[in-house]
Amino acid sequence: LSPNVVGYGHLGDGNLHLNIVTPEYDDEVFNKIEPFVFEQVSEMKGSISAEHGVGRAKKQFLHMSKSTNLINIMRSFKDVLDPNGIMNPYKVFPQ
Repeated sequence: LSPNVVGYGHLGDGNLHLNIVTPEYDDEVFNKIEPFVFEQVSEMKGSISAEHGVGRAKKQFLHMSKSTNLINIMRSFKDVLDPNGIMNPYKVFPQ
């Protein structure tokens, strides 16, 4: 399967989104694309999360674009601003 790749986003603030489409879901394509994208983002000093945080499926990759200290600071802000965990409940930090 040959994926179609479209980049879009709001480049003024550095956010680029990739939409990668195949005729049907393909584990082989997924398993090749995801590590490549995260490695490229890390090499270019980019970020895998934006203003909305990172979801459960991507939390293990957050360290590729954020230092441990920065992740701890982000977690601290989240704890102060949202002590009950009700804002963006599915956006998480790695433990």
